[in-house]
Amino acid sequence: MPLRYLTIDFNSFFASVEQQERPELRGKPVGIVPVMAETTGCVAVSIEAKAAGLKRNARVAEARLMCPGLIIVEARPEVYINYHRRLAAVITPHVAENKMQSIDEMTAKLHGFLNRAQAEKLAKQIKADITREVGPLLRSSIGIAPTWLLAKVASDMQKPDGLVILEDADIPGKLLHLAPGDIAGIGPNIQRRLEEHGIRTMAQLYAANAHEFRGVWGGVRGEQIWRLLHGEDLPYFEQQEGQTIGHGAVLPPAKRNHAVALASLHRLLQKAAMRLRHAGLYAGALSAAVDYADDTHWADEIQLTETQDTLRLTHALNDLWQRRPAKFSRRKPLRIGVHLTGLIATKLHTPDLFEEKTEKTRGKLFQAVDHLNKVLGKNSVYLGGAHGATKDAPMRIAFTRIPEPEIEEIDRSYEGRLKKPVPKPPAVEPEAW
Repeated sequence: MPLRYLTIDFNSFFASVEQQERPELRGKPVGIVPVMAETTGCVAVSIEAKAAGLKRNARVAEARLMCPGLIIVEARPEVYINYHRRLAAVITPHVAENKMQSIDEMTAKLHGFLNRAQAEKLAKQIKADITREVGPLLRSSIGIAPTWLLAKVASDMQKPDGLVILEDADIPGKLLHLAPGDIAGIGPNIQRRLEEHGIRTMAQLYAANAHEFRGVWGGVRGEQIWRLLHGEDLPYFEQQEGQTIGHGAVLPPAKRNHAVALASLHRLLQKAAMRLRHAGLYAGALSAAVDYADDTHWADEIQLTETQDTLRLTHALNDLWQRRPAKFSRRKPLRIGVHLTGLIATKLHTPDLFEEKTEKTRGKLFQAVDHLNKVLGKNSVYLGGAHGATKDAPMRIAFTRIPEPEIEEIDRSYEGRLKKPVPKPPAVEPEAW
């Protein structure tokens, strides 16, 4: 099986970026948090913190006990996105095509079929270019294999700063120490199904046939996994992208009350609606959720006539909020979230006969609002429901979605475009001699 794919996984990405930007953090345990609060969790931890036994999602108060000397840093999403783009620019010239799996991971198809020596040379060249052009703190683990799934597995086998190449002769021998759950796409539910079929080890997984895989996965996806694990080149799986657009936030400790929670939900909704319009989509449903400090949870959903109108979505969110059971009004809100679902493309949207004129007028209005926010920065124009919470829902990064600062913060390409040009002074005629 020729070597066709490379996966590069940037180790402790958010923390490594902070260490690259701030030399005083280098060599020290660092935890990255969404807000500066002891009750929040670390969205990322540095290589040094991992060596001390700390894992992502650990609460700050507990993390400090586990890792004395831990330095807590508030996340700076726009900085991480900038580094992500710089890294992609360095890697892209080396490969035939690539797919960004997440903000800290890329899988690429290689130019031609490489042997081990060529693959090793390529990986080392990529690492060297990253060190030179982006920074030495941006360490990575690279996996190279015959299929993109095996390349992903290989990239996880040696961290940090690893390089693992899996050739035909290495499979499955070099994988037998792994568990089935170490394979991308085998989550807890699939693991339970595998166990029901008597498959608990990697050796048993490789011994199973394609028919058994189909039974476990309940369809063709199982056979695809089997073929990829056995070295057959298949295209990337279709990702379920665009199925929802949403945002979540942890409320700062001093603002964990219902008034701020509702205002912050409106702020998140307005961000989601802007993304909805930017993507050329309409939403058919809106859901909202709140996690409370006593570990209780409220969530509800409302169906809509497909829309991308922020004002209609605002009214729908208020209706959802009013429907909350009274028992939740006495509890302290901790985390909030909104999601737009039932998404369809603009070309599939049919305007309501009685609302078509209003929809066109509102469409122009919110197109102007979006433009102003892109030019002047977020929250330059917003609906009143978000008043008082415009600073409580900053841009966040989920590892599976890479935000666009141009949509969520400010599009710097517009810089100065609204400024009136400074008139040139009138030309002065030279004096006659």
